[in-house]
Amino acid sequence: MNALLPKPWIDAIAPYVPGRATTDDGRKVHKLSSNENPLGTSDAARAAFLAAGATLDRYPDAGAATLREAIGAKFGIEADRVIHGTGSDELLHLAAGAFAGQGDEVLYVRYGFSVYPIAARRVGAEPIEADDRDYATDVDALLAKVTDKTRVVFIANPNNPTGTYTSREEIARIHAALPANCLLVVDQAYTEYLDPADDDGALDLARTNSNVLVTRTFSKIHGLAAERIGWAYGAPHVIAAMHKIRAPFNVSTAGQAAAVAALGADDFIRASHDHNLKWRTWFAEEIAKMGNAGLRAIPSKANFILILFNGKLTAEEAYHGLMERGYIVRWLPNQGLAHCLRITIGNEEEVRGMAWALHDMVGEAD
Repeated sequence: MNALLPKPWIDAIAPYVPGRATTDDGRKVHKLSSNENPLGTSDAARAAFLAAGATLDRYPDAGAATLREAIGAKFGIEADRVIHGTGSDELLHLAAGAFAGQGDEVLYVRYGFSVYPIAARRVGAEPIEADDRDYATDVDALLAKVTDKTRVVFIANPNNPTGTYTSREEIARIHAALPANCLLVVDQAYTEYLDPADDDGALDLARTNSNVLVTRTFSKIHGLAAERIGWAYGAPHVIAAMHKIRAPFNVSTAGQAAAVAALGADDFIRASHDHNLKWRTWFAEEIAKMGNAGLRAIPSKANFILILFNGKLTAEEAYHGLMERGYIVRWLPNQGLAHCLRITIGNEEEVRGMAWALHDMVGEAD
């Protein structure tokens, strides 16, 4: 008797594992595992979300016209070349689904976002991993993996989970080396945490080239993680192809309204950026003080820091020790990072408490 089985490329998927919200014994403690905004959500976005409750009986605007127009106005791009999604995750899947399939390859960097190989396998494409350079994108290693089967290249900038950054010149070099039938996807989920001088130029590349897509999210600096709202910008034919397989009504009415308001909350965005820069810098300096104990912070331009544990205190021990002390962080053995913890930059109390806890555990290990 024949059994019902999934396609082999689906069976090969290692499911996405989100950051934990509770401890082993079920306690809700300080959650620093999902890179959420410690300042919450802007007042304007929250008010717009609540006001949208008056139309719960109506479907949302399937084309998200007002949101796309607001995005276009904010970033000086064409609204009809913007597509909305259920977080940027959906858009990453749509990119792979529209431009890759069986017999094709999807390329990304080692220690890249774990959704990339899932998006590739979901459509029967082969995920190809390029070697990193000290946890960052190695452009030469990446380009060496490009073949005549490569159809999509994913680059997160800043990268998740490492926080590393690829310069404007290097992004341009990657694009220049790719064939015209290969889509370069620059995943800018954390771009608002960059300083203006660090703009990687991806939006400009997408404006003037037919094979570049930029994805962004409202989940991070805008503090709308619960609503799952993302957007992408690319050439008309790229966006049209993605629309064909996009889920209808994929962003709620309240989510669209909150996102429009969030775009205009400049003071909140600036405060979130500045808070993150201040406490990320401070936390990295505290980690450096534990260098003799084998701890090392990878230089980050995102709202988290990846810490390597190469001494007596292991990442697994630190993960459980922090949990006991009231902090949940991200341990990533499933991504080849069993020796690392990714820690979100929280509020001042949380960042200081994390540093104290790590100092304490290092002392105990010695």
